Amino acid sequence: MRAYERFIQYVQVHTASSEETDATPTTQRQFDLSRLLAKEMEAMGMQNVLVDEHAYVYGFLPATEGFEDKPCIGLIAHLDTIPDFSGENVKPTLVPDYDGGVVALGESGKALDPAQFPHLKKLIGHTLITTDGTTVLGADDKAGIAEIMTACERVITEKLPHGRIAVCFSPDEEVGHGASLLDLERFGADFAYTVDGEELDQVNCETFNAAGASWEVHGFNIHPGSAKDQMINAALVAMEINALLPAAERPEHTEDHEGFYHLTEMQGNVEKAELHYIIRDHDAASFAAREKTMRQIEKYINEKYGAGTARLTIREQYRNMIEKLEDHMEVVELAERAIRAAGMEPVRVPIRGGTDGAQLSFRGLLCPNIGTGGYCCHGPHEHTTVENLDRGTELLLHLIRLNLE
Repeated sequence: MRAYERFIQYVQVHTASSEETDATPTTQRQFDLSRLLAKEMEAMGMQNVLVDEHAYVYGFLPATEGFEDKPCIGLIAHLDTIPDFSGENVKPTLVPDYDGGVVALGESGKALDPAQFPHLKKLIGHTLITTDGTTVLGADDKAGIAEIMTACERVITEKLPHGRIAVCFSPDEEVGHGASLLDLERFGADFAYTVDGEELDQVNCETFNAAGASWEVHGFNIHPGSAKDQMINAALVAMEINALLPAAERPEHTEDHEGFYHLTEMQGNVEKAELHYIIRDHDAASFAAREKTMRQIEKYINEKYGAGTARLTIREQYRNMIEKLEDHMEVVELAERAIRAAGMEPVRVPIRGGTDGAQLSFRGLLCPNIGTGGYCCHGPHEHTTVENLDRGTELLLHLIRLNLE
C-alpha cells in the first residue's frame, strides 16, 4: 500500500484534541485511530504492538540478524489534529497533474492560489491532496503516520536490513501533552525523530523557549458620576499593560530566530480583566529578558495603581531542544545524510513553535524533527501531494539504511 492510500484513510478518522482538560488523551476519539493503527501494525508483522491507557501506540521491528549491535532508531508522529478548527468529516480531494493554477476547495469559496502560496509552483505535475475548504486536512501529522507505517511495511516485505526500529504514535501533541507520558523505557530507542515538519528538505533542531503568561487585573468600580480620582478601570489597565509591550515584537512582525509576545485572549470590565499571552524566543537570554519585562510591567502597574491591581503568573512550557542536541549533532547529521540520499539538499530551520521532540530531548531521548511534505497546517488550506508522501517514505528508508553505517 502506498503512503497516500493510508493517509486518505487516516485523515477521515476524527482525532482533534481538546484544551478543556488535562487528561491524556484529551479526547477519547483519538483511540479510534490508535486501535486502527495497532491492528494494521500487527497485520504487517510488527512486534509487541500495544495501545496503552493513554492512547499511545507502540510497535517494534527487531534488528535484522547481524545488526543487533546497531543503535535503535525511534520514529514518532502524533495522532491528533488541532482543537480549534474542525477535523471532523474531512473530505480529502485528489487533484491529478496539478497545472500551477488556482484550485478551488469544494464549494467553500476558498482556494489554493499560487499568488498567496508561492510554493505551489514547486508542486506542478504532482497530484495534490486538498480539503474541501471546511476542515483541516490532517497532514499535521497523519502524513507522518502514513510515511512511518509505509516505511515499516516496506522494511518487512522487501526484507531490508535494519537495526531495531521503535515506533510510537502519540496523542495530544497539538495541546502540548504529546511527549509527557511516552514510556521511554518501553520505547527503548537510542535516539528518535518526530516526523512532523513541513518541507522534506528541512531538519529542525531548534525550537522556541516557551512560556504562558496570564494577567489578572483588579479594578475599583464606582459610579462614574463620582469616579474622579477613585475609579480604576480594570479593562483600561489591561489595555495599558498591553501597550507597554513592544508593538514590533508581535508574531505578525517577526520571523526566523526573532521572538515575540503574543496576546491570545483578553476579557474584562471595570471590575476585573484578564490577559493571556504566550512568550517565545529561541535565545535563552532573550527569553529570560522577555519574562523580566513582564515582571517589570507588573511592578510598574502596582506602583501606579496600588498593590494587588495586577497579578502576573508565568508558566514555562518547554525549552529550546538545541540545548540538548548541540553536543550530539550526529543525530541531526544522520537526518541530513538521509535527505541528501533522497535527492535533496538539507536545510536546518528553527521551528517557530514547539514539538514533542523538545520535551523528549529534555527527558533524555534526543529527538530532532524532520519533514513530511505537508503545507499550510492548522487551517482549511492544508495540503500535501501523493509524490511528497512517497518521497517522505523514501527519506525514512534512507534514514533506516544509513543508521547501519
